[in-house]
Amino acid sequence: MIIDSHVHIFPPDFREDRARFFTGEQTFRLLYENPKARLAGLTDLLRDMDRAGVDRAVVFGFPWESRDTYRRHNDYVMEAVARHPDRLTGLGCFSINSADAPAEAGRCLSGGMAGVGELAVYGSGFCMDAVPALAEVMEVCRMRDALLLLHTNEPVGHSYPGKTPMDLADLYAFLKAYPQNRIILAHWGGGLFFFGLLKREVRDVLKKVWFDTAASPFLYEPAVYRTAAEIVGPDRILFGSDYPLIQPGRCLGELQQAGLSREDTALISGGNAERLFFPSR
Repeated sequence: MIIDSHVHIFPPDFREDRARFFTGEQTFRLLYENPKARLAGLTDLLRDMDRAGVDRAVVFGFPWESRDTYRRHNDYVMEAVARHPDRLTGLGCFSINSADAPAEAGRCLSGGMAGVGELAVYGSGFCMDAVPALAEVMEVCRMRDALLLLHTNEPVGHSYPGKTPMDLADLYAFLKAYPQNRIILAHWGGGLFFFGLLKREVRDVLKKVWFDTAASPFLYEPAVYRTAAEIVGPDRILFGSDYPLIQPGRCLGELQQAGLSREDTALISGGNAERLFFPSR
């Protein structure tokens, strides 16, 4: 089974008149003001999944600041999952700065979501200030054993829209603060997995942490798959495309050419996600 663990979809009116949602949403404007930045909906996704041979996708929205906007977007995701439970798994998304974030996390989980994400701290970037802001959301997830998908990016290298200041020490401190939560770090965790080579402590901290491969063709050489598998194990890596930024077929092609064994490729392309999102199967 092939599972794309990192997919964004948007409701029709969000796609048809995106400029209407720029006010008060600086990050959305930054990422999507360019009309070439694609917004996809449910029909687009199912078509592109079929073209790429993707069996299931983990879908979510955007970390809107507006409560009304993120609730509408989460409703759209929940409706999509309800219509296609055999193809889609949902996560609830919202700004961690919202006072209603814990309540929205609980609402989404009660509505059938598997977790929350992709949560992000844009602008100032992820830092320890995010830990108290996330505390109640993390507790909601812990109580329900729900997954949390967190946006990260590499702290060095080329600049691009949405790349934020990222201190891996702060990210590591965040993981240490929530050892009972199951956490997925998007975009290879900004390279945090490299520190799995350290002899002490880090491997224990990463016991409940997974790394997704979202946008990998834009960020890393294909050798990153083998390197990460050797350091943290192939069972800690989740295939993700960051659709519609990148088509899943392109990402799958890179994975299949990364020089991994057939068994490790199968784990990364879907086996790990199947066990993570559907542990009772």
